[in-house]
Amino acid sequence: MKNFDVIVIGAGSGLNISSATSSRGLKTAIVEKGHMGGTCLNRGCIPSKIIIHSADVAETINNAKSFGINAKGFTVDFKKVTERASKIVDEDAKSIEEGIRSDKDTVLFKTEGRFIGYKTLKVGNKAINGDKIIIAAGTRPFIPPIEGLDKVGYMTSDEALRLTIHPKSLTIIGGGYIAAELAHFYGALGTKINIIQRRDVLIPNEDGEIAEKFTKIFSKKYNIFLNSDAIKVSKKGDKIITTIKNRDNNKNKLKNIVSDKLLIAAGRIPNTDILDVAKTGVKTDKNGFIKMNKYMETTAKDIWALGDICGIYLFKHSANLEAQYVYYNAFGKHKKKVDYSAMPHAIFSSPQIAGVGYTEEQLKEKKIPYLVGRKNYIETAMGTALNDKEGFVKMMIDKKTREILGCHILGTDASTLIHEVIIAMKANQTVDILNKAVHIHPALSEVVQRAVWNIW
Repeated sequence: MKNFDVIVIGAGSGLNISSATSSRGLKTAIVEKGHMGGTCLNRGCIPSKIIIHSADVAETINNAKSFGINAKGFTVDFKKVTERASKIVDEDAKSIEEGIRSDKDTVLFKTEGRFIGYKTLKVGNKAINGDKIIIAAGTRPFIPPIEGLDKVGYMTSDEALRLTIHPKSLTIIGGGYIAAELAHFYGALGTKINIIQRRDVLIPNEDGEIAEKFTKIFSKKYNIFLNSDAIKVSKKGDKIITTIKNRDNNKNKLKNIVSDKLLIAAGRIPNTDILDVAKTGVKTDKNGFIKMNKYMETTAKDIWALGDICGIYLFKHSANLEAQYVYYNAFGKHKKKVDYSAMPHAIFSSPQIAGVGYTEEQLKEKKIPYLVGRKNYIETAMGTALNDKEGFVKMMIDKKTREILGCHILGTDASTLIHEVIIAMKANQTVDILNKAVHIHPALSEVVQRAVWNIW
């Protein structure tokens, strides 16, 4: 059995640690079955944003008439759109792998790993042991138990990002951020979209006002079936038939939705079962996520974990943050608790969504006294120029201290606008810093400042 100073399982944010340990001359093993770069590079953030930009361009052309531009129409080279993204990420993944293989202190096991004992893994037909183990093995799409699903050739987000044939119609089971982003991508390029959502709104984890507004906007573009369950899927010729049941319908009437393709976007589950983490003494919660303390330590000595497999935040930027703390705590002289303050997120749909801090519902649940300030994009100069009639900023602050408790934005460039709020929160500044800072007129960022003006 070969022994390593460090074994990193997962080649996403785990690579931040393996590169650091190998640079210190520590014998480092990386266990990763797939392409280097993890979910973000290969099946998530990067390819999705590349193809979504094409959707944004298409939507701009479609809306050109409202700005006095009479576009004559356009055609979509769908294969080029997705192959462009695939080519970029595949080249990046290949480059990362070449770098790993050229490192004399790193050994890559490009195969599936499974624990067979404490700090001992079976990788292919070999067994390896590590003095310290870092688990960063991520999650995979959750496939709900729907009758007939295994017979119809459905897609998950993994396949949806690499599809080369443009579907005329697409049914999406699920109403979270993955569903929202992929509905925008396919829908803006001309695909008829059906979304089946169990909850009464789309993106239900967002602030209530944001989720309600987003659902209304999407309902004007696409066929949205709320409070509905997909109970059966079947095939008829080259079409997929999804049978749904509405929870509000007392007559138990069923409805069939016909489409060319079916996308499952019903959440994600951790890969702890594949790794068989119990064999190494690592405990998981009821949903299979690794139990952690505030130092990113698992229940087993000298084993740390980070990223989606922990289920704390399922973001690439949070995984990168956690990697910094894991490295410090595993190899430094003193331990530090992870600082998750002002952890933001964004949904790159149309409209964009961004948020940081508490939602209003969470503040009410925790009984935290707060004030709210709102501003609509259209009530600012740049919002008018962009003709963004739906966008708005919602700011919530502590009644006494004026600390920023949360900010939520729906509209153009929301993922960028949120950053001045993130910095203010991280720097422990009150909301007044956003008021004092001179904002360029008539930049769109004025809408954030003016939301502060409206706090009462």
